[in-house]
Formats: sequence, structure tokens, C-alpha cells
Amino acid sequence: MLRTHTCGQLRKSDQGATVVLCGWVHRRRDHGGIIFIDLRDRYGLTQVKFDPAISPAIWDKANDLRSEWVVKVTGQVVPRPAEMVNAKLKTGEIEVPVSALEILNRAATPPFALDEEKGALVNEGIRLKYRFLDLRRSALQEILRQRDELIRFVREYFHRRDFLEVQTPILANSSPEGARDYLVPSRLYPGKFYALPQAPQQFKQLLMVGGLDRYFQIAPCFRDEDPRADRHPGDFYQIDLEMSFVEQEDIWDIVEPLMVELTEKFSAKKIITKPFPRLTYQEAMDKYGSDKPDLRFALEIVDVTDWAADSGFSVFAEAARAGGVVRALPVLGGASLSRKEIDELTEIACAKGAKGLAYIIIKENGDLHSPIVKFLGEELARKIIAQSRAQAGDLVFFGADEKKTVRAVLGAVRSECGRRLGLADKNLAAWCWITDFPMYEYSELEPGKIDFCHNPFSMPQGGLSALKEKNPLDILAFQYDLVCNGCEISSGAIRNHDPEIMYAAFALAGYKQEEVDRKFGHMIRAFSYGAPPHGGIAPGLDRLLMILLDVESIRDIYAFPKDGQARDAMMDSPSEVSEKQLKELGLKPAFGKK
Repeated sequence: MLRTHTCGQLRKSDQGATVVLCGWVHRRRDHGGIIFIDLRDRYGLTQVKFDPAISPAIWDKANDLRSEWVVKVTGQVVPRPAEMVNAKLKTGEIEVPVSALEILNRAATPPFALDEEKGALVNEGIRLKYRFLDLRRSALQEILRQRDELIRFVREYFHRRDFLEVQTPILANSSPEGARDYLVPSRLYPGKFYALPQAPQQFKQLLMVGGLDRYFQIAPCFRDEDPRADRHPGDFYQIDLEMSFVEQEDIWDIVEPLMVELTEKFSAKKIITKPFPRLTYQEAMDKYGSDKPDLRFALEIVDVTDWAADSGFSVFAEAARAGGVVRALPVLGGASLSRKEIDELTEIACAKGAKGLAYIIIKENGDLHSPIVKFLGEELARKIIAQSRAQAGDLVFFGADEKKTVRAVLGAVRSECGRRLGLADKNLAAWCWITDFPMYEYSELEPGKIDFCHNPFSMPQGGLSALKEKNPLDILAFQYDLVCNGCEISSGAIRNHDPEIMYAAFALAGYKQEEVDRKFGHMIRAFSYGAPPHGGIAPGLDRLLMILLDVESIRDIYAFPKDGQARDAMMDSPSEVSEKQLKELGLKPAFGKK
């Protein structure tokens, strides 16, 4: 080893020890002819001192040192003078006068300051281009350390419960998981493609058929999706698990204690409710306008359709008579919102399909302020407000349209009001389960066509008879989500393990038997040899860390992330490849390239 100690290791008890330290020049100060260097590695900082009275030659050499040079120093640990003790540093009571200096590597001037506060303010594009420098900041190193510790904790948790960690293939087949695949052309089989797995879904089910009844994996997943603040483009990781001979409760009994332990170990957040509340999909959508509600604040949507149907306000009355709904969202303290803020909330509502956003402000003296009161009439307006349980100082927003649109509109407005009014306390963790998802929904791409709502491999509640006898839109799945603070952390299900039920389920979504055999013949074949009832779930590791560590962008959870346009600025990818490489794969050059 080039060093005897790390830069965060030495204490006053090491006084008199001769040590060798290696690291980067973090900060330099010159005082009265003496050069002080804060030497940095991932463990911390140590102050080293170059004194011309000790060694003029080494002092002269130290004059050349600049920010981010890599050096090796030797010296004897001494206590700092009392007036120079730095209580903010673990090594703040000592310093190391240098008796030997070796410059291991020089550094060009960094494109941005690596000081913690200044570094965080640098344009993200620059930081990502020079990610190898950005990673030297202690904040990012701490996130990666926490990530490592959390993964080790998860592995130990599952191993104690007899789960086996199994690595599933990265080169797989294309399957309808709900996002676009990343395709990999095959050189040996021209014209055919592998797909990077969107999730190990099929493989983990096949492990259950193989008799490995408790599986888990810190699984890499690949989806060609647009970036978001809470979704990393390209690749991400999930805590993937599957169990045989189980029902929903068995999955929840494994996962919920893990989430409690992770929250309490890796964050200072207080869990609001234990055990976690359980809401059906319909309850969540009706009360909160979202299947991933933020329960840190109790703004609940109220149905006022019956009152609105006979009102003098045509927008409400027409929606109710056309079979739609009219719903109210009381906002605690919402009367404090400015006209500009209400206009901005209206823009959010319109982006979700609303034609506008009606509202009533309840003044502190109880007076009503709203353009719609004159149409509703004072008496009816107060009845509606009473039903919504709004009080003086509150504001009530309204949505009137078909149910799906009203849910989306008021759900988005609710979330934004929670943010603007500071109702979403970062010190709280509001976990909940969302259960009983619809098995099917109308396709957004093909009007009138029935499509799977979520995972096509979920078991329908009621089994084969439900598929044969019920309206597809009324069929529920043994499907469940795990939500925290308004973010979907995980989706899971009890799986469809019966070939006959699988054929029937896909048939309702427009898949012919031969198409199912072509796409999922391996699954059908496996299930025909005796598949156990099984189910699982896969919490998103990166999103979970983002919430627990209060990180604003999910990109900071990764060592080498993509940027907001799904590019790797550091590696310059995606990039073009040579025509020779394309020819080997039987591919033609991209459009526009000669």
C-alpha cells in the first residue's frame, strides 16, 4: 500500500505517529510563509503543513502544488494549536507537518470548483460531462456509500429468509412490459434481435416453475422511456423478488417490514402509519385522483354530482346530465393562493384535459368569493361547501367532466397545492398499498379496443369464470402497488400460472392463441408441466433511495447517469458506429447517412 492511513482516519490519539497519506489537493492556504494543504480522499480531509523551517526543499516543491494534484506525503502527526482546531472536521484536532512529498500526478485546472457548495451550483450538463470530477464531491460519494449499504442490507434481509439470489439473462426476448424495448441485433442470426429486459418478469416466473420457490435479485432493467425527475432513462435497478405457494398477503408480509426497516435505517423520516394503509385502486382514484397518492396531507376529493345536476351553472349541470361527474377538492388554507397561482393551477388542469378550473374561495369572515357563486346561488354553493367540509380560509376547486378526466385534473391540482402550500412534509414517510387494479382498460392508441391495464401476466380475480362471464372493464386483477410520498415505488401481482386462463386473458385483449404461442410459447409450455401458484413484486431501488435520501434528481443516485435528454455526456453516447460494424450485423446505415 502506498499509504498507511486515510485522510479521514487520524485523531489526537495518533499524536507522534509517522504516517503516509495519499490524496488530492483539495484546498491550499498560505500563512506567513507556511503552506497549508487540505488533503482529500473519500474518507475525509487532513490538514498537512509545509514549513520552510523543517525542509526548504520540500517547501519549495510544495509551492508548485495546485488544486486536484495527486500527492503522497509523509510526516508525524501533531496536535493543532488550540486556536486552529476545526470542530467541523473529524481530523480537526491534528495536522501533519510534511517531511517527504511525492507528486503522483498533476491535474489540469478543473472546469468547476469541487467545493461542496459551489460544485452543487454548477450547470448539470457540465457536471455530467466531467462526472469523474463531480464524483469527487463528498455529497455524491455519500449517496453511493448509502446505496452500497442499502444493497448489502437488502441482500442480508432476503438471505435470512431463505431467498436465493439468481442472476437472470441480460440478452433476452422482446415482451409487452409497457415500455419500448432496447433491441440488440444478432450477428449470428441476421435479421433477428435480442431485447434488453424491461424486467426479469418471465425469467423469475420460470424459476418458480423450476422449483426455486424464493428468488430475489438486485436486477438491472432497461426501458426506452422519456426521462423525468424521478425516472432515469435507459437503465435502472429494482429489488426483484418472487415466491411460490403464496397469496397477496404473503408478499406484503415480506416486503412491508423491509420498507419499514429501510426507512428507519436510511432516513430520518417518520413513518406516518404502521402497518401501511391499504386503498383499492377505485378508492385512491376517487379520493385523491391518483393511484399513487401522497398521503402526507389529507386533501380529499368529494363527489358533489347530485347537487350539481340541477344547478344553474351550466358547466356542472351539463357534465352531470351527460353521465359525467362533478367533484370538489377542498384545499386547506387555499384562500392564501394568489390570483396568479390560481391561474397557474388552471394551466395544470387544462394540461390534464380540463376546459377550465372553477373555484370558490371562503374568506376568513365566511364570505364566498367566486365567479360561479352567482350561477349556483348562495344557498347551493354553501351546501356544496358543507359537503366538501371546507372551512373559512380554505379554497374549493371543482372538476366537471367524464370521471377519468376529473380524476386526472383534480389529482394533478391536489399534488401541486400540496407542494405550493408546504403540506408535503419531507420529514414524513407516507407509505400505502394500492390494491385491486383493473385487469383491462380501453386502449389510448386504438379507441374501443380493450387492452391490459398493467402486467399481462397477472391473475384475474375470479379466474377463468370472471374472464368468461364479466365485462372485461369490470374484472379486477390480483395486482398491487407500493407507494411512498406520492411516488410509485413498486408494482407486483399474483401471477397467472394456468395456460387456459392465460389464453383467455390474452384473448380479451385481442391476442389470438397462435400469437400468444409465438410470443409466450415458452411460458405456456412451462406452465403445462405443473406451475405452482406464485407472485412477486419489484421495488425500484433508485427511486426508493431518491425518496429516503431526499435527493431532488434521480440522476444523483447513479455513479454515471444519463442526462435529461437520455445522453451520456461523459462517454458521448449514443454514438454512431462504423459501416463495418453495421455490415457484420446485417444492418444498413442510418437514414441520411451515405
